[in-house]
Amino acid sequence: MSAAGTPAPAQAPDGGVPRLAIRNVVKTFPGVRAVDGVSLDVKRGEIHALIGENGAGKSTLMHMVAGVYKPDSGSIEIDGVSTANLDERGAADAGIAMVFQERSLVGALSVAENIYAGRQPSGRFGLIDRDAMYKGAARILAELDVDIDPRVAVDTLSPGQQQMVEIAKGLSHELKVIILDEPTSSLTIKEGRKLFDVIRRLASHGAAVVYVSHRMAEIFEISDRVTVLKDGRVTGVRDTKSVTHGELIALMVGRELSFEPDLRRVAADTPVALEVQDLVADPVGPLSFKLRYGEILCLAGLLGAGRTEVCEAIFGARRIQSGKVFVDGKPVSLANTMDAMRAGICMLPEDRKELGLFLDFSIAANIGAANLDAYTHSGLLSDAEIRKVSERHVKDLRIATPNIDRQVRNLSGGNQQKVMLAKWLARKPRILIVDEPTRGVDVGSKADIYRILRELASQGMALLVVSSDLPEVLALAHRIVVMAERQVAGEMDAAGATEISVLELAAPAAATPSPIGAA
Repeated sequence: MSAAGTPAPAQAPDGGVPRLAIRNVVKTFPGVRAVDGVSLDVKRGEIHALIGENGAGKSTLMHMVAGVYKPDSGSIEIDGVSTANLDERGAADAGIAMVFQERSLVGALSVAENIYAGRQPSGRFGLIDRDAMYKGAARILAELDVDIDPRVAVDTLSPGQQQMVEIAKGLSHELKVIILDEPTSSLTIKEGRKLFDVIRRLASHGAAVVYVSHRMAEIFEISDRVTVLKDGRVTGVRDTKSVTHGELIALMVGRELSFEPDLRRVAADTPVALEVQDLVADPVGPLSFKLRYGEILCLAGLLGAGRTEVCEAIFGARRIQSGKVFVDGKPVSLANTMDAMRAGICMLPEDRKELGLFLDFSIAANIGAANLDAYTHSGLLSDAEIRKVSERHVKDLRIATPNIDRQVRNLSGGNQQKVMLAKWLARKPRILIVDEPTRGVDVGSKADIYRILRELASQGMALLVVSSDLPEVLALAHRIVVMAERQVAGEMDAAGATEISVLELAAPAAATPSPIGAA
């Protein structure tokens, strides 16, 4: 205790007062203890990674630091001063900034208005001093070394630029702690590199950086130390330079996981399931490739290369201007998605929340949604059949849920992805297109999804997979088709491929290994 009878400031591992000190924090929601006695220190100038599976408590813990939630017990201090009485606004004024995975910007407002939201500089008669606001925003953006006009609307910016605006909001205060939640999930390689430069610069100026990510290569690239959470508790704190990938995964999931490449290959005379010839579907093409039964073919490339657009065309969701698509050697007309489904083609979209699932509906309702005709007899929908199919897929795909009536919104990202997979597997497709299969899922779910896709291929299904995660491409693919500038730049067997060889085709000027988008 101090002389005044208040608790003495927490001490960092090196003996000094840490910039951020979390002590024995507990947070309980109805039916679940999300954070259970967590302690954590982050020093001035340190980049500290926070990792764990979905539901481990990472977001809840950081929301408490940012003043969004109040701890049930325990303490949080900034430079030895308690934040107990601070709400979200007070935490920001105290120098705590959080860049959420889901953007908190208002798209219709200007960059400057977002940076100074709720506390715009005012002049005479209390009117907003826009000149001062624009100048202040321009100064902060210049500190970040980003070329963004503070007067433009945020919704005209790229995801990477929007992220810089989020960081600029934090810098509009005297920044002491910045929390970045999955910051590279929607960034290009170039934007990710820029972000890393900014993070290092902020740390060099004394900010404590908390970096939350599922992407292990980024953790090893950017962080000084790593704290691992599992089931709301700390399972380990490690110096990044002295820990291995396997050790961190074991701390996260409590078991060993394998992400080794699949060495199995289909025979050269295996029937071709899907063939694309000289396909043009604005803005992509012309392009050609083949996919055989039992094979996983990955479309690799940078953001904007046109991979998703190709898949949409094959699934009948994008108009084909010219070229041909063959299924089982026969030409098919793909005027809409029903044509594709009748041809045995199904597709999991990249954005499961907006395009793939009905979040407010149950697991059973989602699994049955793409195949209602099969469950309808004499005009009546059989709920019993839908439930039977749903129960089977929940078991086979290891979807973690107490029952099939659970609202999909309440599942983790990995389990939502499995529900979307079950929805399309219920149609028994011969050709399955999967766009970004593990985006926003934890490492345990990622391993499960890899296992599921490999099992489907071993059973004879043809899989066309899009991934921006190069280690994932190398682990999943049997063959790789690389796209650049909306055309096929090359094709290779995954056994002889490397990140560099893929990047040489995807972006010749950027052919160096990058953690951005890595697993």
